[in-house]
Amino acid sequence: MTPELGVTTASGAYPVIVSAGALEQLPERLGALGLRGVLWLVSDAAVAAAYGAALAARLSQAGYQVQHCTVPSGEASKSQEQLWRLYDWMIGNGVERRDVVLALGGGVVGDLAGYAAATVLRGIAVVQLPTTLLAMVDAAVGGKTGINHPLGKNLIGAFHQPRLVLADTHTLATLPRRELCAGWAEVIKHGVIREAGLFAELEQLAAQRGWTETGFSGWNAEDPELTGRLTALIRRAVAVKVEVVSRDEREQGERIILNYGHTIGHAVEALVDDWALLHGEAVAIGMHAEARIAAAMGLCDPALVERQRRLLAAYGLSVTLPANLDPEAVLTLALRDKKVRAGRIRWVLPTAVGNVTVRDDVPETTVRAVLGG
Repeated sequence: MTPELGVTTASGAYPVIVSAGALEQLPERLGALGLRGVLWLVSDAAVAAAYGAALAARLSQAGYQVQHCTVPSGEASKSQEQLWRLYDWMIGNGVERRDVVLALGGGVVGDLAGYAAATVLRGIAVVQLPTTLLAMVDAAVGGKTGINHPLGKNLIGAFHQPRLVLADTHTLATLPRRELCAGWAEVIKHGVIREAGLFAELEQLAAQRGWTETGFSGWNAEDPELTGRLTALIRRAVAVKVEVVSRDEREQGERIILNYGHTIGHAVEALVDDWALLHGEAVAIGMHAEARIAAAMGLCDPALVERQRRLLAAYGLSVTLPANLDPEAVLTLALRDKKVRAGRIRWVLPTAVGNVTVRDDVPETTVRAVLGG
């Protein structure tokens, strides 16, 4: 089987597999972990059509009983309404504590289904099966689950570590280019916060493939050399998340560095119309703004800002703020962010590629100047 990465936390240890064709290993992986109960497969409508039926059939052939439920695609499904639908479905069909929730899809499905698993019957096992790049390198690893509240994203939830994360990069071949590009924001982020070598390899590949001029060309399943390199880069980015989560399960310290780009990114995302910005697109905007804040404060060389901007552009990401965005509205929403402590925003700011610092003394005038310019 594919070599594993491994998360080890106080709540338990679990394998993380990133490879092409990983979903074919699922029955064997479940058996090796001793997971034998009913499998409650949750996916959105699009993923269900592409992969749900085939996966359910494979699991059934392996002797598992599978229940399958779909939720609407999109961020709106991270809601109390959809959570209650999952509760009604599972409880109404006799869910037991030895059963397992399978979250097949992007970050929305992973967060929603993971929270349902964390809370139904006071908690049952969950296996994360991410099918988007964003979910593979971010949401599926680390145990964060939850739903949104009208006053902000991800304000209701629980830490509930999965028993297994299985990321099949074959699924990226059917992902729209825009969603793929949004996922690269998190990959690049991991290079900035911890892995200068990953950042440099992303630059090298972009230069070799001409993406620095034309932008990321998309996932070409008929180019095995490229898909192999991209899979290796994704695994390397996931390894950063695995390392940080293993050292700080509940964001009491080091894990906050994973929020680079999210203080502004989440606020911008909340202020625009649905689908006007994907999460990764908002994070890219946040990364650029927060790097500019760092440069303005003398924490990093201004050259870092431009180097990061060029790499984001090569992977198809704009760093331009939406038109008519009110800096005061961004600041107001940022103050509701989970990273606020004693009313002060804790900013994750780059000092060099591969290193960041956390500061709570960023002047509001600096933030306004960056957002306004």
